[in-house]
Amino acid sequence: MSIKQSFILAVKSLLSSKMRSLLTMLGIIIGVASVIVLVSLVNGLKSEMVDMFQSMGTNLISVNITGRGGNRAVSVSDIMDFAEENADLISLISPSVTTSVTLKNDTESLSTTCTGTNEMYPDIKKLNVDQGRYIEYVEVEKRQKVCVVGTYTASELFGTKAAVGKTLKINGETYSVIGVLEETADSEEGSSDDAIYIPYTLATSISWMRGVNSYVLSARSEDTVDGAMDKLESYFLSIFGSTDYFNIMSQQEMMDQMDEMTGMMTSVLVGIAGISLLVGGIGIMNIMLVSVTERTREIGIRKSLGAAPWDIMSQFVVEAATTSACGGVIGIVFGIAAAYAAGKIMDMSVKPSFGAVAVAFGVSVGIGIIFGYFPAKKASRLSPIEALRYD
Repeated sequence: MSIKQSFILAVKSLLSSKMRSLLTMLGIIIGVASVIVLVSLVNGLKSEMVDMFQSMGTNLISVNITGRGGNRAVSVSDIMDFAEENADLISLISPSVTTSVTLKNDTESLSTTCTGTNEMYPDIKKLNVDQGRYIEYVEVEKRQKVCVVGTYTASELFGTKAAVGKTLKINGETYSVIGVLEETADSEEGSSDDAIYIPYTLATSISWMRGVNSYVLSARSEDTVDGAMDKLESYFLSIFGSTDYFNIMSQQEMMDQMDEMTGMMTSVLVGIAGISLLVGGIGIMNIMLVSVTERTREIGIRKSLGAAPWDIMSQFVVEAATTSACGGVIGIVFGIAAAYAAGKIMDMSVKPSFGAVAVAFGVSVGIGIIFGYFPAKKASRLSPIEALRYD
């Protein structure tokens, strides 16, 4: 019997008992759908994060200093002088002081994250001001109480995104709003729109650190990122004597770490979802064993008419593979639909992977062949005489 004939018989067998066939496929359907949903959501999340990183520029460098006390310290002016001396490598630099604050306007209050920066920060981070302007050099130097807010912050405190010219209190101190940033995340809580920026010279007095330990820099170009990082490392090593007291990371390194983390997360989630495929394979083997028992007389008749063991075995293997393949196809359709539905519910972008679909389908067919082999082998070894006597 040819593979084509075996496939036709397999399809007829599935259609003759639709409910049993569906229940047999259920484990495969759930497993394949789970893999596709998880991979699609993780890929969507990864794509969003990559877009976010790329929007900030691939020449961004972050510096974090833990220090070692004593006279081995570095001031803001030292870092600024260093950047000027290496202007061929570094184009922009800003201190970055982040702290949690409470904002108030009359009866409205809001807890959010406040970031202290200088006038170069929006160019480094690719921030766009929609209304008003950003903090200027003189305001940083003279410690003027001005701030720039995100659209979420403006809406929550003032009931409108048009907040320029209004005042608010940061931890009890009155600040004037001089700018509102362009909306980037639908003005949602906890997003980039939920933010407030003030001169870093004021942020140091609000922060529990009481100093500047973080800086963001923009390399002159993508080609000078490595050179700028090497210069920075040499500079800090000359001060602290060890890399244990500072950390320098480029945007590309952050993206590489993110890729590694999402890859590990995907592997773990797919491994968990793969358990359903294993369960589905066991279900197929169980049904095929039942099918061999039910069709013992048929096997005896075919063998007595000259069917070789390979003919019997191929028939049952093809039937098992067809069952799991059909389950895989249903799982793929259901998985893609479920992924888009989940993405809509969680307001996430979804990116189905052709590779994941192909692998999930291939694994489902492979499971059918592997778990269908034992029942098929058992059927091929039946004695024609004993099979014909079976009642």
